[in-house]
Amino acid sequence: MDYRVIKDNDLFLLTDLSGDVVPPPADAGEGQQAGYGLYRSDTRFLSRMELLINGRKPIVLSSEADQNYLSETVLTNPHMEADGELILWRESVELRRMRFIYGDVLYDKLTMTNFSPMPLAFDVSLRFEADFTDMFVVRGFMGGKLGIPEKPVADGDSLRFAYQGTDGIRRALQVRWDDPAASAGDDGTLSLAVSLAPGASQALELLLIPTIGDAEPEVYPRSEALEKLHADYADWVASSATLETDLPQLDALYERGVLDLRVLMNDEGHGRFPVAGLPWYAVLFGRDSLITALQMLPVRPEVALATLRTMARYQGERDDAWRDEQPGKIMHELRRGELSNTNQVPFTPYYGTVDATPLFLVLLAEYVKWTGDLAALRELMPHAEAALGWIDRNAADAGGFVTYHSESAKGIANQGWKDSADSIVHRDGEYAKTPIALVEVQGYAYQAKRLLAEQLARLPEEPGRDWREFAAQLAVEAEALRERFEAAFWMEEEGYYAIALDRDGRQVRSVTSNPGHALASGLFAPERAAAVAKRLAAPDLFGGYGIRTMAEGQTGYNPMSYHDGSVWPHDNSMCLLGLAAGGFPEQSGIVIEGLLAAAAHFENARLPELFCGYARARGRPVRYPVACSPQAWAAGTPLVMLTAMLGLAVDGASGEVRLAPALPPGMNRLKARGIRLGAGTLGVDVERDGEDYRVRIVSNTSGRTVRVESRAAAANA
Repeated sequence: MDYRVIKDNDLFLLTDLSGDVVPPPADAGEGQQAGYGLYRSDTRFLSRMELLINGRKPIVLSSEADQNYLSETVLTNPHMEADGELILWRESVELRRMRFIYGDVLYDKLTMTNFSPMPLAFDVSLRFEADFTDMFVVRGFMGGKLGIPEKPVADGDSLRFAYQGTDGIRRALQVRWDDPAASAGDDGTLSLAVSLAPGASQALELLLIPTIGDAEPEVYPRSEALEKLHADYADWVASSATLETDLPQLDALYERGVLDLRVLMNDEGHGRFPVAGLPWYAVLFGRDSLITALQMLPVRPEVALATLRTMARYQGERDDAWRDEQPGKIMHELRRGELSNTNQVPFTPYYGTVDATPLFLVLLAEYVKWTGDLAALRELMPHAEAALGWIDRNAADAGGFVTYHSESAKGIANQGWKDSADSIVHRDGEYAKTPIALVEVQGYAYQAKRLLAEQLARLPEEPGRDWREFAAQLAVEAEALRERFEAAFWMEEEGYYAIALDRDGRQVRSVTSNPGHALASGLFAPERAAAVAKRLAAPDLFGGYGIRTMAEGQTGYNPMSYHDGSVWPHDNSMCLLGLAAGGFPEQSGIVIEGLLAAAAHFENARLPELFCGYARARGRPVRYPVACSPQAWAAGTPLVMLTAMLGLAVDGASGEVRLAPALPPGMNRLKARGIRLGAGTLGVDVERDGEDYRVRIVSNTSGRTVRVESRAAAANA
């Protein structure tokens, strides 16, 4: 990565590798460096924080942010002479920047150490600017009517920046420091004259406090804040399911995923839910948050309930074309910046997504299946019924299939997870016209009704409400959808499903990864499910590092594209869920091995949001330039690997747990502890024994019966 990012709850800091926030050069073009800053609620509070020594930029020695919430950068001075006189010998001073975020406050510390044998005197300065720019403007998506920042005010040991937005909200940033010898001018520059004996150090501690309106975040002493932060992360890891194998790379990837998911948690009052990703999508995001919570079910199921409750809070209530809102619809993206608040963009929230509504229902049913929390099902049933109503009304207008079409002037044209404008393309190169029915969305809708039917049948009787009758109705509707789907989407000559139907009901016959998402739903006829599994691992779709979004050789294929040939780890994880559920261990192992090979080439043993879809034979995976990292559903992918390797499944009717382990090539041992089931946990040891597996249930406090199947049995299930 060419940037560093740290976050806690609603505040994140994006810097260059030196730890500076600086504007991009005029010829920078599109890239991460265009948006360095300190952000809160979709507003860039800090637009410059530049460290200089004697007016010169220091040299970067190391730059780390592998802990997500804490970053450390080590720098040194360049050689400095003037008119033949030595000012500062090169590499005499170490400048160490250590910063973290806690409770919507940035804690920063600059430590200066003299490593020369002589006393040294030099000046350090930090130049601050705050533009309070809306995220949409920062990223170059649009302009708009905006307020004007006020001039900075220096006052003793602080600098204050302020801004009155056109939305009536006053935003401010206060910079405080602890050294009385430091001083700032009204130009926003903080200066400190430093004198150090050989081997001596001096530190300057700073607090950066962004405020919105009158609410002031609580500020703790630095040591206390850091202790609280460390303790919170330690508790997160200790209370999450753990994985240990004889493949250290997989262990590191899993651990990284668990840590990344913690930093991507926000809380709006209903518990922690995952935001989509850093740096640009640190917001509640319909499909991303729901899919990530689904990935996390065996590891932290409480995240699913918090996500469901938060989504329910914003469920659509009326017809509003500007926001693509409809009654019962689950939101796509929530923004809180100035442009959204003044209705210049439709993101408060925006509802332009076709998959979030059925995914909300899938997550609800899966959560109840895994936890047995019937009280949550009853609590959320009004929202579930509203979502089912939206699905049925939508499908009734489109031949029985769930479709999308944007009414908003500033909405998103393609409203599935592949939401780029060129992602749904016919073989002749023509882009499909809306309304469009996506293959995976029909799978989500089928899965939602089928799984909800199972769980509703378990609800106790209520006066005036027959849940079993409702469940039976949903089961009938699901079966009718399955029959319609098989007739409309199957491409006989390809032995595969079309990605979509266009507005005329024509198949969009490109071969893509999308059918892999529906594999877990049970929508496909068994022999066709086997054909899909085989194709997902075939060379045109699987390039060696993962399943491509579009098969090589298709008209729209482009390995450098966002959605037409790239590799998305989360896309692979959704396919893995289907491969494991359908009993396709060979293909599952191929996909896991490929993703592990890719992860080895990315920083911090982390899978990014996506990477280019070149074949593995060509060399190392190619970075996609503006991919988010860390990104929530990419971080959730190694958690899905655990589920897939164990063949872990829960029967929706009986609650029985199934294990049908199948380890990827090169792995022979797996230990899982703390898998969350019901009110308890499950611990399992798996060891490969030739073509079979030895499975030992180490602990089971879930109250669930665990049934172990052989690999052969799983493959033929």
